[in-house]
Amino acid sequence: MIGSIRIKILHPLALLLLCVALPLHAQIRLPRLVADHMVLQRDQPLKIGGWASPKEQITLQFDRKTYKTSANAAGKWEIGLPAHSAGTGYSMILKGRNEVRISDIAFGDVWLCSGQSNMVINMERVKERFPTDIASANYPEIRNFFVPTLTSLNGPAEDFPKGEWKTASPENVLGFGAVAYFFAREIYTRHKVPIGIINSSVGGTPIEAWISESGFKDFENIRKTISQNKDTSYVNALARIANAIPPRRPVTDAGQREHWEGNAYQPKGWRNFNIPGYWEDQGLKALDGVVWFRKTIEVPQSWAGKPVKLYMGRIVDADEMYVNGKKIGNITYQYPPRRYEIPGDLLKPGQNSFVIRVTNSSGKGGFVPDKPYFMTTGSDTIDLKGTWQYKVGAVFPPGQAPATARLVHQNQPTALYNAMIAPVLPLKIKGFLWYQGESNTSNPEPYNAWLPALINDWRSLWHDDRLPFLVAQLPNFQDIDYTPAESNIALLREAQNKALALPNTAVAVTIDLGEWNDIHPLNKKDIGHRLALAARNQAYGEKDIIYSGPVLKSHRVENDKVLLTFDQVGEGIVSSDGEALRWFAVAGDDRKFYWAEAEIIGKDRIALHTEQVKSPRYVRYAWQDNPEGVNFYNSAGLPASPFRTDGQGSAQNH
Repeated sequence: MIGSIRIKILHPLALLLLCVALPLHAQIRLPRLVADHMVLQRDQPLKIGGWASPKEQITLQFDRKTYKTSANAAGKWEIGLPAHSAGTGYSMILKGRNEVRISDIAFGDVWLCSGQSNMVINMERVKERFPTDIASANYPEIRNFFVPTLTSLNGPAEDFPKGEWKTASPENVLGFGAVAYFFAREIYTRHKVPIGIINSSVGGTPIEAWISESGFKDFENIRKTISQNKDTSYVNALARIANAIPPRRPVTDAGQREHWEGNAYQPKGWRNFNIPGYWEDQGLKALDGVVWFRKTIEVPQSWAGKPVKLYMGRIVDADEMYVNGKKIGNITYQYPPRRYEIPGDLLKPGQNSFVIRVTNSSGKGGFVPDKPYFMTTGSDTIDLKGTWQYKVGAVFPPGQAPATARLVHQNQPTALYNAMIAPVLPLKIKGFLWYQGESNTSNPEPYNAWLPALINDWRSLWHDDRLPFLVAQLPNFQDIDYTPAESNIALLREAQNKALALPNTAVAVTIDLGEWNDIHPLNKKDIGHRLALAARNQAYGEKDIIYSGPVLKSHRVENDKVLLTFDQVGEGIVSSDGEALRWFAVAGDDRKFYWAEAEIIGKDRIALHTEQVKSPRYVRYAWQDNPEGVNFYNSAGLPASPFRTDGQGSAQNH
C-alpha cells in the first residue's frame, strides 16, 4: 500500500461543541422600513440601523460619501447621516460579509397615519366615488408603507415581519388608505416635496391599544392590566378557558339542505320582502339566523355574453350571492360594499335567478338603505331594489360564549403600539394623522385623558414635543334625532376638541361628511383635504390659511337671549344653504334643552332665542349623533364643530 488515510470520527458531543465554537455569520439585515422607494425625513439628521454578526464591520455608501461602523456584541449597528434637502433618485449600498443595495430613495416629509378602520379604508373601497382620482394617481414621489396587523403584549417590537414601500400609481394607489392618500396628494401638489405615508391602523380598535407603557405612567389601573397581560400564565389560562368553550357549529340550514339556490328548486312558502330594508322591520321580530332572498330578473338580449357588475349595497352581516345556481361571491361581515362580478357566460337573455343567503348574529339583519342596488354592463343598468321573496333557513338559539373568557389582544393597552408603532421609532417623521374614536364611544369619558396621553406619549418617544398632531373628528352617523338629545358620539367629539389645548394640534371637523347608515363614510377626499388644510397651517408655515370652522370664543346672556362670539370665521359666519342656522339648543338652570332660533349678527356673533326658555343659561350646538344638514359655516366653507357650554371646561360667560 502506497499510503493510508486515517479518519477519526468525532463523538457527537464534541461535534456539537465544535459547531458552537465556530462563528455563525449573520448577514446584514435592515428594518422593513429601510427599503427600496423609502422616504426619509428631509432637513433632519438621520440614523440608519440594522443587524449583523456581532462586531461585524459595516460600510455604507451614500451620496458620494462613505460611512463606517461595526455591530455591537448583540449584532446591532447604527450609522448617522447628515440632514438632506428634499429630493429623489438616491441609492444606498451597505457592505459587510454581504452587500445590500437600496434604490429609489426619496427625502421628503414622512407622516405617520394611525387609528382604526376609517384610516385603514383604501382607495379600492371608494373607487366608484373617485374613479378620476384613481386613474390620475401618477405620483411617484408619494409613497405608502402599510403596516400589517400585529399585536404584542410583552413589549415593543424592533421590526415588522413584512411590508414594503409602494409608489402612487393607478394600480398601487388602490391599496393606499384613502384619507392618507388625499392628504398626501394635496400636500405634495402644493409643496412639491416627496411624501411618505406610514399607515399603521387596525379596524375596531380602542385608543388604549396605541399608547406605549410609558404613556400610561399616570394610569394605575391600566398599568396593572399591562402587567397582568405580560404574565404568560394568566394569558394562557384565559386561552384554555376560551378553548374549552365549544365553538358554534357551522350552520347548515334548510336552504342549504334543499339547495334553495339551485335552478331545479321549486319555491314554496316564500314571502314578499322589500329591498333595501331590515327583516326586523318587515315582519321578522328579533331574528338572529339565516334568511334567504330570491328574485327572478329579466335580462335583455343585448346583455348576452357581457360581464356584469353587481352592486348589492351593504348587507348585515354576511352574505353568499348566487346567480342561476352558481355562487359568484361572498363577504363575511357587514361593512364592505357588496360588489360582485357576474361572468359573461352566466347570465342568459330572459329570466335569471338571483338568490342571496344572509346570516346575521345580532341586531337588525338585512339590506342597508340608501346604498346602491343595481347591476350594470357599463352602458345599461337594471335596478335591483323592490320586491324580492324571503324564507327563513335557520334560527340561532340565544346565548353566546362569555366575552370575559376571550382576551382580544388588539384591544389591550399597548398591544398595537408595541407591534405597529414602536418599529417606526428609528425614523424621523413630519407629524401624525389620527382617525380613531368609534371604538371608544360606548364609554367616551376616559378619552378626555387618553387622547392627550397618546399625543404626549408619541411626541416624547420621537423626542419632539411640537410634532404636529392632526385629528379627524368623528363624522355624523346613526339615525337622525329631531329632538335635543344626549350623545356619546358628541362626547367623544368634545374630547377630541379638548386635545386642542396642546400646542401644534388641530381637529378636522367632519360632521357634514358622514352617512347615517354607514360608520365608514365614503367621502374620504374632503376629510383628507381638511386634514391637509390643518397641516399647511401647523406644519408648513401657512399661518394665514383658514383651516378650521368657527370656534366658540365666548358667550353671554342678555335678557332672554344668548350671544355667542366665534373665532376662525374668516370673512364672517355664513349659512351654507341660505336658511336659518340649525341645531342650536338652549336651556335654563334645569338643563332641559329646547331648539332655539339663531340670528347671525355681524361678522362673528350669533344670537339665540326661544320662547320656551325665559332665562337661558346653557347652549348646545349639533350635540347629536347625527346633526344631519348642518349649515353653520365660515366664509372658507368649513363647518363649526359641535360644542356645549354646560360641560366641564366649556367657554365661560364674560
